[in-house]
Amino acid sequence: MRERYSRYQLASTIARMPTKPQIPDTSHLPEFLTDEQRAIITAGYEHAVITAVAGSGKTSTLAWRIRFLLEQGHDPDRMLVLMFNRSARVDFERKLQEVCDRSELALPEIRTYHAMGLRLYKRFVREGYLPGFSEKILTEQEIAFQAWLLTRRLAPEDLADEIRRNKKEFVETATGFIDRVKTGLSPAEVVFEELGYSDKHRYLIDVFHGFEQWRKGQGRISYADMLYEPVMAIHQNPPLQRLVGNKMDLILVDEYQDTNEIQHLLLRYVAGDRARVTVVGDPDQTIYEFRGAKPEFILRRFSDEFESPLEQTLSFTFRYGHRVALLANHLICHNTGRKDVMCHSHPSTPATTVDLHRPENDGDQVLRILQQQAPEQNSQTAILFRVWSQSVPIELKLLARQIPYRIDAGKGALFSREVQAITALLMVVTGRLKLLPDSDRLDLARLLLRFPHVGLKEPELENLAQFLAAFDGAWHERLLAMDFDALAPMAGRKLRKLGEVLAQLERYKGPVAGLISVYAEHMELYEGIRSLALTHDSAEERIDTVQGFRDYLKGLDLTAEDALDHLKALKQQAGEKQDHGVLLSTIHRTKGLEWPVVIIPGLQEKYLPYSPRPQDDARALLESERRLLYVAMTRTRQALHLITRPASQQPHLEGDQGPSRFVAELCFELSRELGAALEGNYPTGAGSLSLSVPLTPVSLRYADREGVVIEGQTAPQADTTEPVWHHARVVHAIFGAGDVTSEDESSFEVRFANGDTLNFSKKSAHLYFTATSD
Repeated sequence: MRERYSRYQLASTIARMPTKPQIPDTSHLPEFLTDEQRAIITAGYEHAVITAVAGSGKTSTLAWRIRFLLEQGHDPDRMLVLMFNRSARVDFERKLQEVCDRSELALPEIRTYHAMGLRLYKRFVREGYLPGFSEKILTEQEIAFQAWLLTRRLAPEDLADEIRRNKKEFVETATGFIDRVKTGLSPAEVVFEELGYSDKHRYLIDVFHGFEQWRKGQGRISYADMLYEPVMAIHQNPPLQRLVGNKMDLILVDEYQDTNEIQHLLLRYVAGDRARVTVVGDPDQTIYEFRGAKPEFILRRFSDEFESPLEQTLSFTFRYGHRVALLANHLICHNTGRKDVMCHSHPSTPATTVDLHRPENDGDQVLRILQQQAPEQNSQTAILFRVWSQSVPIELKLLARQIPYRIDAGKGALFSREVQAITALLMVVTGRLKLLPDSDRLDLARLLLRFPHVGLKEPELENLAQFLAAFDGAWHERLLAMDFDALAPMAGRKLRKLGEVLAQLERYKGPVAGLISVYAEHMELYEGIRSLALTHDSAEERIDTVQGFRDYLKGLDLTAEDALDHLKALKQQAGEKQDHGVLLSTIHRTKGLEWPVVIIPGLQEKYLPYSPRPQDDARALLESERRLLYVAMTRTRQALHLITRPASQQPHLEGDQGPSRFVAELCFELSRELGAALEGNYPTGAGSLSLSVPLTPVSLRYADREGVVIEGQTAPQADTTEPVWHHARVVHAIFGAGDVTSEDESSFEVRFANGDTLNFSKKSAHLYFTATSD
């Protein structure tokens, strides 16, 4: 097929941009395209950065853009389209073939970053810049095994027992650190400090270097190395920049908000001075910071390094209606690290319902929602969590009501080590040990001695577990008969306490939730989990799992005996694999996906936003958490359910999961009322309406674009005699009063009462600021 275009090869040294400005022929473009889409499709030959909101039809737009460029005479062999993963590449290839069907155009190659990196890697090997490597790419299992060996060898001796007990957690941390280092140019030592690990985990730096030494000695590479090695080689050998650069006329990159430093540098090197580059993404959807992604690449770095790009937007969503769009806009406008792009529901988009629930219990509310739906609708519903521990009480309620659900392998609540340890505790205090074989009693003893850990070395703990397993009851007596003076002081104290608590709980006749609370308090369970956890987040997840399990049992008001019978029945049911039913997943796993119905529980201060660590940048974390909720809300098409807590006038106590601050930022009542009015009675460009709730700058901007006037309310108008930034004192609609400190041609800075200094665009200042003489 490419033979028809052999004439391009005769002029390969000539740039493909037209010598004279031409009026693009748009007669063949589909009528359903928006003006924004048409502007992107027919844009000239220049760098461009496109901000595309969720559900904006960017895949179709980019496909039509490529067709337009091909019809203008651009060489498909000098066009490069980059996708982030294989599934995105396959989807885009299918869409491009549909758009170019029957056109007889030769199509450019669609590549992933890794495929392009691997191609360069092999070339550098041939050119002698990099050593050869085995064609067999390292598997996740091989990497994990080496990380495990290195962790055991290089970690401090006082972590040895914890590493053996929590192999999976330590291996995931080590492999995650290795991959994170390879997302940028910074040395492992610098990355370690940036991630805020404690000093006891400094061994991770040695693990990285040890892994690299092993990998290179074996002549093997990982998927991360497909990008890391060639980019490092180009960075360290300037001649390679001339070797790889300036081979393309046009480069188009999707999902640029997920770009990390290595990917950004690879793009820059390949583009050189010749290629015109278009990047597409949404900084409001940057949620993969743990993989090295940063909003700054699409917000600033691209514009700084690719001269004066054309800035375009895809601001209409075809996924959800006005109500969700207004909620999302109200939320995300509180972020400063973003572009001022407002998402609008396209007139062709069906209405989406929104509900804000304020129950005392998330799980009960989820059940009410699901039971009001037909079973087939439940299979089109996703429940999205901030962290997996939130799913525990909800999953158990679904099991108890026999509501089908799907969850990732290994994430089921009943198979977590915390729930298994509590089950072991209940087996011991209810006297059911006598019903078990010795091997099962040994497993229970190991679980109990590590929940919390009693402070013994692993060989000593194993000996004690085998000793207890030989008895089918009265374990508290065996523990209390030990010679505690022969043990280390901490271990002796913990074992004595364990014996005393087990003796106390054998006489406990109250609800099982109370039994768990007594055990957690007297055994200092949560403190024990925190002291040995690898990270702050993993400790909080484990504690939340315990508390979620206890809260579920509290709602049933069962004794320990009844709870064991109940859990046995649930576990049998949970073991039956489901291929239908409601989906349980985390927000991070759902980016790029959508469902008719989305339920988001946990709009509480502990989860959204997630509790920060002391060393975290609170402001950056809050913006990141806002983006996460923004992504979650914009996954829906037909119905969105947000679950928070009842509003309280009392100050929140420490640990209290009061309503999230994001709930107020959503302006829910205004978003629902205005959105419903726009969806129901007021088509674009006609009419006026009256609302019962106070307006915001966001709602006024939104209504204005819809061509609707809100009776009795007008948008703040700029001072026609003097710009607002010429006043010494101003008031921002969100951040409050502040002092204007400086200005340039397009923006000005304001210092607010809390000490923050923020930069604002003069173009939109009249929508947010008023002058004051205070």
